[in-house]
Amino acid sequence: MTQFSRTYNLEERTAKFGEDVILLCRGIGQDPITKPIISQLVRSATSIGANYTEANAASSRKDFANKIFICKKESQETKHWLRMLAKSLPELNEKIRILWKECQELTLIFQRITSTIRNGRSRIENSMKIKN
Repeated sequence: MTQFSRTYNLEERTAKFGEDVILLCRGIGQDPITKPIISQLVRSATSIGANYTEANAASSRKDFANKIFICKKESQETKHWLRMLAKSLPELNEKIRILWKECQELTLIFQRITSTIRNGRSRIENSMKIKN
């Protein structure tokens, strides 16, 4: 299989990311420091995929844009919690770094989708102004 024949499925990718975060967190002993970090991390990481799935079933363009924006925000929040987890558990830095990189890629993807939606709106609004 060549790199170009690889199937690209963002819904599957975001679900896998959430699963990977859950697997990492299951193996961590919880103490007063890690417990709230793990809780927040799992919530934000799994929310990315949930909101992307909702975006795909959006009832309107505005609803789609809103869900994608939430995906971007949740991925940014997830990077924060991964950073906090890495600081509290330096022995897991390599595993966390891999997840952080994937989360960064997701953030960039959702940023690009958000920008495309925003630019598309601007073009539509500008064309309406010209016609009037």
